[in-house]
Amino acid sequence: MSNDSGSTEKNPWTTLEVTQVYDNPWIQVNHHDVLTPAGKPGLYGTVHFKNKAVGILPLAENGDIWLVGQYRFPLNQYHWEIPMGGSPLDEAPEHTALRELKEETGLSATELLPLGRFHMSNCIADEEGFIYLARGLTEGEQELDDTEELQIRRVPFAEAFAMASDGRITDALSVMAILKVRMLGLA
Repeated sequence: MSNDSGSTEKNPWTTLEVTQVYDNPWIQVNHHDVLTPAGKPGLYGTVHFKNKAVGILPLAENGDIWLVGQYRFPLNQYHWEIPMGGSPLDEAPEHTALRELKEETGLSATELLPLGRFHMSNCIADEEGFIYLARGLTEGEQELDDTEELQIRRVPFAEAFAMASDGRITDALSVMAILKVRMLGLA
């Protein structure tokens, strides 16, 4: 039996019963009665995400990037991060990346470079995250969703790297994108 990572490891958990305890348009929460890898009765709670997380690091020719500032309800805090959004499970994340970049920043890109696929909180959730580097940028008008109230900042990449390094940027996709671009020497 193989999984997405190519591993042939057998699942050591036995699921006895699954009960859906919550459902909305974005997530589903399930309670699992299980037998643990040791064969003992146990429980597990999981969150199924109904969208993929897609983040885009827009990089200007001079090395500046755009950050989006918004209030994050679950954390009760204001955050700066790269543009991002939810991608329906049946939509290519590249398509979502270009759409979200335009919606949140007004930018259009001629080049989209994949930087990676990630699992977010894989101990309790099945959410997948994808990050992209966008280049060949043209500025335009934002096309915000009704639920978005955003600020945009254009900053030198070095400043964004410092923000990701010292904890001023804490969003996981944003930190991963900034560090990956730095690691690959793309900015």
